[in-house]
Amino acid sequence: MKKILLIATGGTIASKYTAEGLAPQISADELLEYIPEAREFCTIDTVQPFALDSTNVCADHWLKLARLIESKYEFYDGFVLCHGTDTMAYTAAALSYLIQNNRRPIVITGAQKPIDLAITDARSNLLDSLRFASHDRAHGISIVFGGKVIAGTRAKKEFSKSYNAFSSINYPDIASIHDQKIIFYIDDKDQSTKPLVFYHEMNQKIFLLKLIPGIDGKVLDALFPSYSGLIIESFGVGGLPHYENDNFMRLRIGSKLASLCAWRPRLPMREATWKFIRLERSSRNGSRCWSLMI
Repeated sequence: MKKILLIATGGTIASKYTAEGLAPQISADELLEYIPEAREFCTIDTVQPFALDSTNVCADHWLKLARLIESKYEFYDGFVLCHGTDTMAYTAAALSYLIQNNRRPIVITGAQKPIDLAITDARSNLLDSLRFASHDRAHGISIVFGGKVIAGTRAKKEFSKSYNAFSSINYPDIASIHDQKIIFYIDDKDQSTKPLVFYHEMNQKIFLLKLIPGIDGKVLDALFPSYSGLIIESFGVGGLPHYENDNFMRLRIGSKLASLCAWRPRLPMREATWKFIRLERSSRNGSRCWSLMI
């Protein structure tokens, strides 16, 4: 049987109702008590680096999780990370970049209702995750939720209450899990041949600005002193506004790099990479993006 490390970090799946609402109170070992059948197909150890509502999870926690997985990597066949749903997609994407060329499964899951309730999605999600992490063809970082396996860089939470909370954006689901069976739609483990790499640093001074009609370009002047990079989520396929007295294209950005991004999928790959098209149209791999360096 495969040896899996269950990493509990809090979230709704491990919460109980208190006078102040839901709060993470169920330990990693207690989570396993609700799914004894998991011991039939894998052996499981547990660890709990923190117990938080996922709205409080940030880059420091992503780095801590990556370091934890790196320290345990050679001892386990796979990892299952229990996490709150609100920032689960952010954690999945962050770990996808911190842990690259990974041939072992790192599965992130959670629930819309606590695991100790009579009616909940927590038990099925956790069982599915352990089952997928135990599969020979599973690899990389993914979210398992509502019977779907979604690449870690493509997941988005679209529903706050539905058990089918997450969708894969511009990319097919990796697999589906029903009645204890895993059906792969993308089986690409053999294509992962590069050496495993763990990264230990993240630049946290990056700001995402979503444009709205009428936005004043001077907002950039307020952002640049505090951030080393800016991603502008633009209109359509990369349009910047040009108002009578305000023009994003003519703002002086100094030495800062502002990237104007419009998502385009690359279906042959799981990784969400971006293409940066400078004014002279230089590029990297991924989707379309204009960069301004003035």
